[in-house]
Amino acid sequence: MLFCGIDLHSNNCLVVVSDDADKVVYSKRLPNDLAVICDALSPYQRELFGVVVESTYNWYWLVDGLAAAGYSLHLANTTAIKQYDGLKYRGDESDARHLAHILRLGLLPEGHIMPKADRTVRDLARRRMQLVGQRTTQILSIQTSMAQHIGAAMSGNGIKLLSALDIDAMPIGTTDALGMKANLAILQALQVQIDGLEAALHQHCRRDKNCRLLRSVAGIGPVLATVILLETGDIGRFADVGNYASYCRCVGSAHISNGKKKGKGNTRNGNRFLAWAYIEAANFAIRYCEPARKFYQRKKTKRNGIVAIKAVAHKLARACFHMLKTGEKFSVERCFT
Repeated sequence: MLFCGIDLHSNNCLVVVSDDADKVVYSKRLPNDLAVICDALSPYQRELFGVVVESTYNWYWLVDGLAAAGYSLHLANTTAIKQYDGLKYRGDESDARHLAHILRLGLLPEGHIMPKADRTVRDLARRRMQLVGQRTTQILSIQTSMAQHIGAAMSGNGIKLLSALDIDAMPIGTTDALGMKANLAILQALQVQIDGLEAALHQHCRRDKNCRLLRSVAGIGPVLATVILLETGDIGRFADVGNYASYCRCVGSAHISNGKKKGKGNTRNGNRFLAWAYIEAANFAIRYCEPARKFYQRKKTKRNGIVAIKAVAHKLARACFHMLKTGEKFSVERCFT
């Protein structure tokens, strides 16, 4: 039985194949070319138990390509892998050997490989969020210019309705108006692309019963339901509600001993997009849902607003897990009692 570890970089990868005694039978640095890598592994394919690839930013092409070629793929959760601290020397080859080694031992902490079709739509939703952030930058720039030059304030929705003629009518200089119109032109171009992406996402998710289920949750509308659905993926991959809440970054990371805080874990572990979605949902929930607002106020009086809004997000994440798991409708009484 053979085991393969691949230490992946931006333009090359170190491929190591070892046997069940951890003896290296193949080790070579290869270019990031799928055909070359498949040729290198082909003599060992029949004996390979699996191939471990690091979960780097550029793993899609390699994992998808090797899976299509018939290999058993494992995505290594690099943040959860810790090598022996006493090592005097570490390099790409030793990292790749270690991946193959922990695969052989059955100790590999694995990341989830989302199906390619679902991953494509999920990344489209992430691209929409990126464009929305850039749109917000343009809105803030225009608001700042208006405050500087005419002492006026305008809401974000008001900024979106402006035209170049409206800016020309403002009592500001020609040069200042030129900068504001540049921001406005970028804002309008971004809005066109955002609308197109939202239409595509709606077309994909509108028939999904789970999307309709999520929209019944207090504070969750069409956009947040789409983000939560796509980022969660198959709810069956989470063993229980605690795992899901942790993945959504809705649980604490303090290390407690004898009632005293001794440190904290990695607060960045988990999915930042789900963390954002549930915090947004919590903020909407306390505005429009009375039980959520009362729960928030109780928590806020004991701690502070940040902890309280996190507690609301935690409640919503747990509710969504059970809904996606069982198909039950949202119950505000069960969520906030």
